Amino acid sequence: MRFIHTSDWHLGQYFYGKSRANEHQQFLNWLLLQVKTYQLDAIIVAGDIFDTSTPPSYARELYFDFIGKIQNMHCQLIILAGNHDSVAMLGESKSLLANLSTQVVTHATPYEESNKQLVDQLDDQLDDQIITIKNSDKEVIGVICAVPFIRPRDVITSQSGQSAQDKQQTLQNGIANHYKGLYDQAKQVAIEHRQHENHIIPIIATGHLTALGVALSDSQSDSVRDIYIGTLEAFSSSAFPPADYIALGHIHRAQKVGGTDHIRYSGSPIPLSFDEAKQEKSVYLVEFEHSNKPVVSPIQVPCFQPLAIIKTSLESLVTNTQLLVESYQDKLNAKQKIWLDIEVQSSDYLNDLQQRIEALVNEFPVEVLLVRRSKENRKAMLLSQGYSNKDSLAELSINDVFNSRLSQLDWQQNGLERKDRLTQLFNNIVEQTKEVQSNSTTVKQVSQNSTLLEENKDTPTNNANVEVGSTD
Repeated sequence: MRFIHTSDWHLGQYFYGKSRANEHQQFLNWLLLQVKTYQLDAIIVAGDIFDTSTPPSYARELYFDFIGKIQNMHCQLIILAGNHDSVAMLGESKSLLANLSTQVVTHATPYEESNKQLVDQLDDQLDDQIITIKNSDKEVIGVICAVPFIRPRDVITSQSGQSAQDKQQTLQNGIANHYKGLYDQAKQVAIEHRQHENHIIPIIATGHLTALGVALSDSQSDSVRDIYIGTLEAFSSSAFPPADYIALGHIHRAQKVGGTDHIRYSGSPIPLSFDEAKQEKSVYLVEFEHSNKPVVSPIQVPCFQPLAIIKTSLESLVTNTQLLVESYQDKLNAKQKIWLDIEVQSSDYLNDLQQRIEALVNEFPVEVLLVRRSKENRKAMLLSQGYSNKDSLAELSINDVFNSRLSQLDWQQNGLERKDRLTQLFNNIVEQTKEVQSNSTTVKQVSQNSTLLEENKDTPTNNANVEVGSTD
């Protein structure tokens, strides 16, 4: 069995007012090329297909067009919902897509503690989460425990009077029990389809969450949202079932979990924030050959739109920009520009900072999307001005302002719990606001991106540099 593990496409994302339609179209064209090159049996997409619960029409068109093309290539497609995805939106077409070799899993089937079995285990809901992979002869060659983003209500019942620690442990147990119930069912399915006693059918599990053992710096991207705010910081990797491979999504940098070879995040195929600009993006090629031990190889995804951060003084900006452009001279096409985040190392406050920077770099093939002072200077400004100046406030993150306000209060020992609660409520409000802003931006950009999609839908990818590296 041979499949690709990918995740976090975030179709429909707008990046500081810029569309990602062109990049996503080129990535999907490239992914179709991998299906043909490696003769894949399946592709697993571990959540966050779309960037918002109400994606623009061009993003849906990309999604359905890809499904139509891959169906003709005799490759199964398994789509798992992530925390950015709408259960209702993904679910409305799942019955139709099932006829196109595509299984869509939108939510976790509730788990009943009393009898340690999945509720209504013989109905269609169980079939949604136990998926078989078949070869061209219709023989079962793999079984998937298809777990999407799990909402707490899917696996636990809220109880009043629980402490924060109790709630965290209850959710951890609920998710672990859900995995165990599915894995037990998957083992039975694998046994039923064995052709002989020594025939091995691998079991693959999926997930869309933050696991313990992930590098924390990799999860701090601006585009990665907290999933279980105030409830579960991370899921213990030891609580996963003993599946032969576990395909995870949510963290945008490809990596192993806790040093294990078989539990992995594939990462996003394109950088979704400037924090990810230096990351090499990839998908995982996973192969099982007469054993339950996978051979995992990363396939590097070509860079379709360069992003870069320049940390510089105003005096050195031109020189540093020139050096950056020279490093990309063999990678840019005639119409392409590098999207820039410029972090200015200056303690001086300048009302026209944005205009000055744009004038200085105007001669280069770059486009400045974000200008900000260095983190140290932003903190100094916060302390010296008390964030009263309207223009300086615009350079600060909302977390900077909130934390500064908290630090001005005298929190006694008995008030720390209230401080934590305020922080949880604040984080909830921020996430809800991001969703509203994302949906609003989506409506405004639809016509622009329809044009971009039409211009780039036939972009060739045959010259893409495909590298299969080691598993490290």
